[in-house]
Amino acid sequence: MDTRFDWFKVSPAAAHALLKLQSYINDAGLDHKMLELVKLRTSQLNGCAFCIDMHTKDARVSGETEQRLYLLSAWREMTHLYSEKEQAALEWTEAVTDVQHGHVPETAFTRARAQFSEVELVTLTLAISSTNSWNRLNVAFRKAAGDYQPGMFKAAANG
Repeated sequence: MDTRFDWFKVSPAAAHALLKLQSYINDAGLDHKMLELVKLRTSQLNGCAFCIDMHTKDARVSGETEQRLYLLSAWREMTHLYSEKEQAALEWTEAVTDVQHGHVPETAFTRARAQFSEVELVTLTLAISSTNSWNRLNVAFRKAAGDYQPGMFKAAANG
């Protein structure tokens, strides 16, 4: 599949706005390994190859294990690999990402609220929402996967 166009270069202001939001999310105090799992799971749900590649690489840099990365899409069957907090975050991720059949279920909220403060839950939801935005832009314009290097967007976020 060929890239339609490089939306990042065509609209640097839009890219910069998302990068600034991402910088806020990354610095808001949530565990980075868990945050990368959330971003990766969101990207898996949306089928965004570029973001799956990126978040897999970033998760490894954050110290994530290969086993947990390989089994992320089956986390419900592999609960012994993920903490209660991570499971709550992953359930929240799936509920917030897939709202086409209704609203976010109360069970997902109750589980997430038991593990996260209100401020953390806002940040987590922003992380999911932001990742959904990145996914949709990259999927719509067919951003090619494979060339991402961890940290390559840090300079762009500050510039």
